[in-house]
Amino acid sequence: MSYVDGFVLAVPTANRDAFKQHAEEAAVVFKECGALKVVECWGDDVPDGKITSFPMAVKLKDDETVVFSWILWPSREVRDAGMQKMMEDPRLQPDQNPMPFDGMRLIFGGFRILVEA
Repeated sequence: MSYVDGFVLAVPTANRDAFKQHAEEAAVVFKECGALKVVECWGDDVPDGKITSFPMAVKLKDDETVVFSWILWPSREVRDAGMQKMMEDPRLQPDQNPMPFDGMRLIFGGFRILVEA
């Protein structure tokens, strides 16, 4: 069964182009490591909440935009092996491809698909 990694993060709005380039380069590595699809979405209609919301979850600042991303894998096993390879890949090391966002406010998790229509 397919497996999904999901991410929510805050990216400085001024870093949009740098983030896009970073994401495009990372997507190549993810796909080489077994990912079927990598999707990066730039926030467009992401309202503040009263109790919880994407902006609250990432402690969004006035000069930042919420990004919502996911990676589709064929299985949890392929994902686990692929993530290990990805973490070791020199193309994604901070000195080669620095993150244009605050990684400490990145929210991520792995999910088993429950319904797919």
